[in-house]
Amino acid sequence: MNAVVSPDDVKKTPEQAFFESQKLASKARDSKFEALFYRQLHQVTARIHETENLEQIMLEASQDICRLLNADRLTLYAVSEDQTAIVSKIKTGLNSSSDLKLPISPQSIAGYVAFSRTLLNLPDVYDEEALKQIHPSLNFLKMVDKRSGYRTKQMLVAPIMEGSTLHGVLQVINNKSDEPFGELEIDGVLELCKTLATAIRQRVKGVAVPAKKPTKYDALVSDGLLTDDELKQCVQDARAEGNSVEHLLMANYKIRPLQIGPSLSKFFGVPYEPFNAGRIRSEMLHGPLKREFIEEQGWIPLEESPEGLVIMCMDPEAVRGSRVVPQVFPRMAKFAYRVTTQTEFQETLAQLFGGAADTSTIDQLLADMDGGPIDDGNDDSLESAAADNELVKFVNKVIIDAYNQKVSDIHIEPMPGKLKTGIRFRIDGSLVPYVEVPAHFRAAMVTRLKIMCDLDISERRKPQDGKIKFKKYGPLDIELRVATIPSAGGVEDVVMRILAAGEPIPIEKLGLTPGNRTRLEATVSKPYGLFYVCGPTGSGKTTTLHSILKFLNTPDTKIWTAEDPVEITQKGLRQVQINKKAGIDFALVMRAFLRADPDIIMVGESRDKETVSMGVEASLTGHLVFSTLHTNSAPESITRLMDMGMDPFNFADALLGILAQRLAKKLCDCKESYVPTADEFKLFVTEYAEELRHSKAWKADYAGEAKKLVDSWMQAYGEGGQIKLYRAVGCDKCGKTGYKGRIGLHELLVADDAVKRLIQERARVAELFATAVEGGMRTLKMDGMEKVMMGLTDLKMVRQVCIK
Repeated sequence: MNAVVSPDDVKKTPEQAFFESQKLASKARDSKFEALFYRQLHQVTARIHETENLEQIMLEASQDICRLLNADRLTLYAVSEDQTAIVSKIKTGLNSSSDLKLPISPQSIAGYVAFSRTLLNLPDVYDEEALKQIHPSLNFLKMVDKRSGYRTKQMLVAPIMEGSTLHGVLQVINNKSDEPFGELEIDGVLELCKTLATAIRQRVKGVAVPAKKPTKYDALVSDGLLTDDELKQCVQDARAEGNSVEHLLMANYKIRPLQIGPSLSKFFGVPYEPFNAGRIRSEMLHGPLKREFIEEQGWIPLEESPEGLVIMCMDPEAVRGSRVVPQVFPRMAKFAYRVTTQTEFQETLAQLFGGAADTSTIDQLLADMDGGPIDDGNDDSLESAAADNELVKFVNKVIIDAYNQKVSDIHIEPMPGKLKTGIRFRIDGSLVPYVEVPAHFRAAMVTRLKIMCDLDISERRKPQDGKIKFKKYGPLDIELRVATIPSAGGVEDVVMRILAAGEPIPIEKLGLTPGNRTRLEATVSKPYGLFYVCGPTGSGKTTTLHSILKFLNTPDTKIWTAEDPVEITQKGLRQVQINKKAGIDFALVMRAFLRADPDIIMVGESRDKETVSMGVEASLTGHLVFSTLHTNSAPESITRLMDMGMDPFNFADALLGILAQRLAKKLCDCKESYVPTADEFKLFVTEYAEELRHSKAWKADYAGEAKKLVDSWMQAYGEGGQIKLYRAVGCDKCGKTGYKGRIGLHELLVADDAVKRLIQERARVAELFATAVEGGMRTLKMDGMEKVMMGLTDLKMVRQVCIK
């Protein structure tokens, strides 16, 4: 027998496991039993604090204390009014009760403990010789046993003290294991005595008169925040509903945590620690701890101070008594305990360990901010306002809501004068209003964001850009790229791009048509060459590149990437973050890569001639190079690169292909299919074939080629001899818009011999387009129209993002 919790105990509650383990001999108990013991001790001390007087302690808490210590009975004594005796209010065993008054002297065991103020752990109270060794006058009062027929044997007796003041004696009788009480039980009794000292001081005036019910919330009455009757009613309602008193105080009486905190401080005698929205997670303190452990234990380490490690908790006595904190931080010599409210504990827990930090709505937070700082333009006052808890929580809430709603960009748009500041979210490519903020908060809000990304708060005339590592301020492990731009009226706009780290999407889930996917995989599987992905900002270029790299990422391949920023990480890649302030740009990193034995190189963006030239050079010397361009179409990308001064012959030799892409809104599942009319379908075919008609085959036989096209569609997408199109409907899931998510539209130009020849001849874009289409390229619009027939999007969305 060496384990406290056997395999059969897996389904048992911690309480059941504890009482099962108590049946074992003390030597057979291990560290798990100790943890369960302190957990039960925590619950018992909480029960004591909920009582109104000594009688209630004995009635409601005594059985819990006996079960905790595996004892048969206990007696609680309080010091008499004249300080000469101790009086037991109620003696509990099974059902027995009586009053007993003992002088504070060595003539009795409890009296001796009160007299000497020392703990006694007696294996057998009938061992008179052992008692005489403790004190010549010490005796056990056998008349109590004779009168009741009960046999007392083991006894653990401790003084109830607060500082040097004696409040009473706790006497625990008969270990049910029929052995002396162990070290664990002694520790438990000592901690119970500390709790009882506070309870007796608060509940007893002298000996016999119970005080008015002391609660953690009495100071709210004395401070005039509610009446005594209201507090009593609140406590009764909380017990009846199984709810916390704090919750009802806040819900029914509008008492705020900042008002409850000082009351807790007076009750426990330790300082109050409110929620601090600017608190930053410390990996040294918080990294090794799990959220579940912290939540179960009920304490959070905050920071080191001259007083010791600051511990925030809801019940300082229970946490101190559990002795878990020194075990977790054995190198800390001192600990400074701070009490906080349940609400602020949960907020701090979520802030430092993740989770839903604030269940308040954005409107509630705005209401809490009402009447806040005035925009006076003073840097010091703005910085002070920016650190205000309510404003900090508001800014965090905006970012958390944006992340949860899958927002790509947050736009903060202040207006001059007394007009409100608008905040809009870009969701699935479209801007939607989020909330409006009163004018007097605009400067403080912008200042708060500047502080978070370490920008100059005094500079309001020039654009600035920075980055927020939100993990330092909230529960999400994300980064935000921030740009501030001065705008008309002396205000500053702020745009934040959410950079959520993630895994690469498998190439088969990019939304490529089967034909494009086959051609893409064949193109990028070449041993060397240059491949570009092009499109506007936010079109998914980086996502596509990482999907390609995932496809090529094998143990025998060395892949280097230079990115700004590193958004997607994957095992096997060596990724470098561009840092312009430190002089680390794409060209510098590219030169370094060429000396680092690469097989594949990915450059986040080809912005200048030097970077493009080095990419061409690297591809011609046996490396596979990937990069992105901000261009509209694949053929136009070739012209743009030639305009940068590329040698047409070297560039033609190096180029493997170019993939242009856009993101179109994806139809929600509530979409509706329909069969287009003959005229609608004819227009659909004409629009699709707009670029095809320039090819030789279509010029020679337009009608024949159009029939072949329709036949291929019928084979691929037809149902019952008909081609169906789809349109948006709208439901609760998509917010009545008819669209949810986005789908990629792709235009893949493969640099075959015909295309390479045109590059060498510096051909016009139109010639490149026609040749690429003849070689199998499908334009962005053609790809989108095929996805219309697949039911992924509709023609309206395709036309919205594609010109041709």
